[in-house]
Amino acid sequence: MSNEIQECKNIIDKCRAEAAKRLVGQENLIDNILIAFIAGGHVLLEGVPGLAKTLTVKTTAEILGLDFKRIQFTPDLLPADVTGTLIYEQNKGNFSVRKGPVFANVILADEINRAPAKVQSAMLEAMEEKQVTIGEQTYKLPEPFFVLATQNPIEQEGTYNLPEAELDRFLMKLLVTYPTAENEVEIVKSCGKNNLIEIKNTISSAEIKKLKAAAENVNCDEKLVSYIVSILNVTRPAKEISKEVNAHQNFSALKNNDITRYIHFGASPRGGIAVLQCAKVRALFQGRDFVLPEDIKAVCPEVLRHRLVLSYEAAADNVTSDEIISRILDFIPVP
Repeated sequence: MSNEIQECKNIIDKCRAEAAKRLVGQENLIDNILIAFIAGGHVLLEGVPGLAKTLTVKTTAEILGLDFKRIQFTPDLLPADVTGTLIYEQNKGNFSVRKGPVFANVILADEINRAPAKVQSAMLEAMEEKQVTIGEQTYKLPEPFFVLATQNPIEQEGTYNLPEAELDRFLMKLLVTYPTAENEVEIVKSCGKNNLIEIKNTISSAEIKKLKAAAENVNCDEKLVSYIVSILNVTRPAKEISKEVNAHQNFSALKNNDITRYIHFGASPRGGIAVLQCAKVRALFQGRDFVLPEDIKAVCPEVLRHRLVLSYEAAADNVTSDEIISRILDFIPVP
């Protein structure tokens, strides 16, 4: 392990240790959020109420020492409430810009699926191009810019499904699950006092840049890139799959198992880029400067689960995106 990689791993371990002071049993969640941040993407958190999604986002912002804003999405929210608007100043006789809460480093978009499509679309430019247009002027957002959105999967009244274009802007979709019995005992014993534990800023802006640069320099063999593309190709409807992939014996096995009928639309090339970026960062977390197939397999569910549009047959048979991804990973040979 080189000195640079060791230094990066030490920085990451410090962040993990600081988060563990407040968050019980959420090691994988914290790791994935940090992976997305270093890779330069955004995160969608899905879980029932009471699983510390908001606390996790706040803790992450405190560890990173970045400017943090929370936007509570509601059905009556307007795009200007997110991005900002022009205000007429009568004493000056002109308009001035009042920037919205989106102008911060870390944004908590709480219950993002409660806002209508026009408000959700206001986030598209911000998340993809890291800029906002107010009136006739375009304003750059602070760097780094990191959106963590939450949504409740069980309460559907008064909610709006996120459009595929917006879902694709999220680098990862993380499922926040119930804690284990052992961890829940510790949580209940704390009686919510974990919220009061002070979290220190453990990483500087220079160290953030160092981690991002180190992740970009992680090596990935061309065969592993082809492996990622093979996974993406299998997620696409059969009529769109190339002859080369169609002729692949493992794809034929997938067809025989009739898995492709559960997929209406597959992952785009942006999904492949996301898998590669996250695999590189995960390798860095493991103290390596090269990607292994295990890194790709580990990040595929989080990166691809929200990029697959499932068919009605999948809903009828209670087949989830994670099950489909797992079966694809089992069939595609590892290089």
